[in-house]
Amino acid sequence: MSYEETIHDAVKVVEAVGASIMVFGGLVVFAIYVPRMLSPATRPGSYEALRRQLGRCILLGLEVLIVADIVLTIIVEQTIESVVVLGVIVIVRILLSFSLEVEMDGIWPWNRWRRADPDTGS
Repeated sequence: MSYEETIHDAVKVVEAVGASIMVFGGLVVFAIYVPRMLSPATRPGSYEALRRQLGRCILLGLEVLIVADIVLTIIVEQTIESVVVLGVIVIVRILLSFSLEVEMDGIWPWNRWRRADPDTGS
């Protein structure tokens, strides 16, 4: 087995981990959501918690997938075409990550400090 084949196999494992984080994390989040939704005491806010936790699973999975793409491009496929493809993939995933964070938190990531500024008391 060559070095490149070993790296390809490692990248496949990392990609599988990223996909598993999204799938199994989503299943766990949904399994937690159902009993919360069925209980009148915990029903308020349960949908928002579901969306927030599901978004976190997706973001974590996307980050792991980006790592796999970077390793594959830097170590194995060192061509201009693969670098451009990696750049496009990273840009799309970053935009998706930002949109998910805004969807979950309702505020741009760089504006979070304004929400909980200790000097203003807000």
